[in-house]
Amino acid sequence: MNYKKKEIAELFSNGKFDEVLDNIAEKCVWEIFGEKIISGKSEILINCKNTSEYFKSVETIFTTHNIIENSNAVSINGKAVFKKDGNITAIVNSCDVYEFNKNDEIEKIYSYCIYENK
Repeated sequence: MNYKKKEIAELFSNGKFDEVLDNIAEKCVWEIFGEKIISGKSEILINCKNTSEYFKSVETIFTTHNIIENSNAVSINGKAVFKKDGNITAIVNSCDVYEFNKNDEIEKIYSYCIYENK
């Protein structure tokens, strides 16, 4: 499906990776500050698969606070609450910044995640 940059970024930030796999550049780099740097589409897809498996094991509530867009970048900040058996297991405030190439593919992702005390 042909998504606009804003839609691609929002789907990715909300964990709907399968819907935007075709919109990730082969040489994409994803930096999750304080955790890791993932280089290349194949490595990013592995991380997305692992994250998706985690999402299936918990109830996930995503809230988007702001989306800011310019000609080649989109920034999304929001909050994710993770629950298991009715109990909150994690709360993460995040900001993801996406840079796109001329083909509207994500070529860089910068993720900033701050965990709240439950």
